[in-house]
Amino acid sequence: MTRTNAREIAVHFVFELSFSDQSAQSLLDEFLTPEAFARLGEEEPLYAQFPNAKQKAYIETLVTGVYQHAAELDGYIGQYAQNWRFSRIDRVAVAIMRCSMYEILYMDDVPTSASINEAVEIAKGYEPTEACAFINGILGTFVRRRDGETAPEGEPGQ
Repeated sequence: MTRTNAREIAVHFVFELSFSDQSAQSLLDEFLTPEAFARLGEEEPLYAQFPNAKQKAYIETLVTGVYQHAAELDGYIGQYAQNWRFSRIDRVAVAIMRCSMYEILYMDDVPTSASINEAVEIAKGYEPTEACAFINGILGTFVRRRDGETAPEGEPGQ
């Protein structure tokens, strides 16, 4: 399993949490097991291989971190989603952006550009082209503003 696959699994888990009052740890205990992967792998190739210890720790860190910082991450998404109410943004897109923003803010071993690129690539598997551009735009603006760059003429926020 690659880190890309581990990231996509984390997005799945974060998405699942958006429909439940289950804690991140409870969800991980239920689904991040060899038995659950064997069952899920019968229908979804992404789960065909159980993660090794490093990948499992990455998934746990990302899912738990997003769960703990969801309000903060949602605040950033809402702030940079120009002319969109947060409640109107597709939950898959939200899960993808939450994971990427958490990596950018809290996981120093993940390069910012890799996180954004991976988020857009994951989105391509679930979302229409316009949503992928929307995700890329929000994440790019988030990073530029976080890094103190000013928005170029014509960019949202000007």
